[in-house]
Amino acid sequence: MDRSNGIGIGIIGYGIMGERLLRAALGPGAGSVRVCGVWDPSPAAMKRLAEAFPEIARFEGVAPLIEGCACVYVASPPAAHLDHARAALGAGKALFCEKPLAVDVEQARAFVRDAEAAGMRAAVNFPFASSLAVDQLEAWMADGTLGPLQEADIEVSFAAWPRPWQEDAAAWLDRRLQGGFTREVLSHFLFLAGRLVGPATLGPASVRYPVDGASERAVAAELTAGGVPVRVRGLVGETDKADTNAFTLHGANGAIRLRDWSVAERLVDGVWTEAEGALPQEEARPITLARQLGKVAAMTRGAPQDLASLREALAVQELVEEILRAGEEAAA
Repeated sequence: MDRSNGIGIGIIGYGIMGERLLRAALGPGAGSVRVCGVWDPSPAAMKRLAEAFPEIARFEGVAPLIEGCACVYVASPPAAHLDHARAALGAGKALFCEKPLAVDVEQARAFVRDAEAAGMRAAVNFPFASSLAVDQLEAWMADGTLGPLQEADIEVSFAAWPRPWQEDAAAWLDRRLQGGFTREVLSHFLFLAGRLVGPATLGPASVRYPVDGASERAVAAELTAGGVPVRVRGLVGETDKADTNAFTLHGANGAIRLRDWSVAERLVDGVWTEAEGALPQEEARPITLARQLGKVAAMTRGAPQDLASLREALAVQELVEEILRAGEEAAA
């Protein structure tokens, strides 16, 4: 393959994430990858693609798309992830997959075993692996700004669920089988806790399901990660913001946090102070995705990179499902 043209990537699923990655691949990530084409089972999605990007090839099925690319990006709803991931494995292609790997944890474990045994080049799209703000947190942890880590907090809050830009996907995003903010949003921060703090084990947890048949509206959990207590809280309906969050680390010398996905801050004389050059999420996202795509290209070539591994993603999925299960059992 001519690397000057970038690694050929095929996109399965043209929803929010598929479109975001496509735009990043055509924009700031263009030097790393080239888009071979897109497939989505929805005629409406393919029509939207044709209108916005007529130059992008539209495939009529999964098999020809996989055959025509070096790396498969799976951005379909979670229930379809495993079928597409296994198809990529069977074809000997690299895989970049949205989380979770599967709806069923046992099936996810089996896939990870098979993929590792086959030496599959694979990673999962947890963008914090390429976040400039996370780089800043790590720098503060390394230079003594934080001091020895003592505890951590993860807080997410939403005016409503799903969020406004996800309403078209409410059929699965607001159902217990695949959806809910614990899987969709808290999982990113659980991944970050694993990276920055250490492997986590679950203590007490509670989950509220006030809407019959819908996903959770409140979560509370106590974790121990790398020997450090981590408090987790998630709520729907107690803020007027569509999406707000904070990942806070408390150390012997002070506190630092990641706020609203992309802003690194440290506590200075009792006031949260942004890091120099901090960007809001809308500006930070394309930079993060471009960095992710650079690493996807490296992964596909077999070069070192630090994307979220299958094993890391599986650990996050196991923890998410354990939280939801523990909350349901506590409420029974």
